[in-house]
Amino acid sequence: MRNTVLHFPDGFRWGAATAAHQIEGNNYANDWWPREWAEGTSIVEPSGDACDSFHRYREDMQCLVDAGLDTYRFSIEWSRIEPEEGFVSKAGVAHYRRMVETALELGITPMVTLMHFTVPRWFADEGMWRSPKAADRFARFTELALPILGDDVEWVCTINEPNIAAMIAGGEDPANLVAYGLPAPDLHVADTLLESHHRAREILAGVGGIRSGWTVATQDFQPEPGCEDVAHEYGHQRDDWYLEAARGDDWVGVQAYTRTIIGPDGPRPVPEGVETTLTGWEYYPLALEHGVRSAWEKTQGVPVFVTENGIATADDARRVDYTEAALAGLHAAIADGVRVEGYLHWSLLDNYEWASGYRPTFGLIEVDKDTFERRPKPSLGWLGSVARANGLTPRA
Repeated sequence: MRNTVLHFPDGFRWGAATAAHQIEGNNYANDWWPREWAEGTSIVEPSGDACDSFHRYREDMQCLVDAGLDTYRFSIEWSRIEPEEGFVSKAGVAHYRRMVETALELGITPMVTLMHFTVPRWFADEGMWRSPKAADRFARFTELALPILGDDVEWVCTINEPNIAAMIAGGEDPANLVAYGLPAPDLHVADTLLESHHRAREILAGVGGIRSGWTVATQDFQPEPGCEDVAHEYGHQRDDWYLEAARGDDWVGVQAYTRTIIGPDGPRPVPEGVETTLTGWEYYPLALEHGVRSAWEKTQGVPVFVTENGIATADDARRVDYTEAALAGLHAAIADGVRVEGYLHWSLLDNYEWASGYRPTFGLIEVDKDTFERRPKPSLGWLGSVARANGLTPRA
């Protein structure tokens, strides 16, 4: 008996995602770079040259399109565009515009993220998201980005994972940002991020054809019996509030990897004996379906875009297993009426994973750290075959 093909909607987007600081290399003008080099830092290693994608972005996109994928999410580095307050680098703007044009030339739909965690040092020195000028600063940066977007970029993410950004910007040690036991976000910073998001959306609304939203790291908080109230209180300020705030947006991004069990005293560590990934997270592909359903419910019907989903593993066959199960769950949500615009895998490349350095490998493509040679993994070809068919045939 032949396996049933799980067909995805016509026009469904398939692709992969990256972030500027994690792949470009030498972003020394932003706030994260000095953290990497600080004496006594908890960050495992500095980003350094990263994947040299600042120069090799065409090669990255070519790998993506050759595999059969059609959408590429990348971020623009604010500190390359405005390295000093008020100074706008024409070269920086032109670089990112060339990235957009390269994507379009190759037949790729670009999704541009304005802020993926990092900000210029001068803005960080001013207080970053605690500064009374923060929303004005981000609005101005959005205006500076308009020539990059032109009139041919449809998908724009204003702020990546504002729930995580509120924790980082609130001064928490980035090494503490684990899948369970997340520190409480600075609620004032959260409010400022939301104001900045709204200001950016107002500016982007003046450009015809742009659909804007922000992305949320959905944590899939699952209560133990009798702990529903604890889970709601714990999860609302770390997850649900940001989804609720996306009501009325053009779309909302879901970034899902694992789950968090909530007991009477809060989050539980990953149980002993369960499979974990290179980040120490529980192997739990159903997190994607749960995150997408939660976003659809909490936003009251805002279209969902899976902007990140993947697994840190050295076993590429296990990456395919995880992604297959995640996509099957995603299809179930779509079959139940959830509107999902597309699926972007994290990440296109094995890249710099913030405080964890280069050890956690999420990529569909291996990168040689000495030569920067790109080596596509079997998982890239597998995901491309799913994209070409716009359907998933479960293997068992």
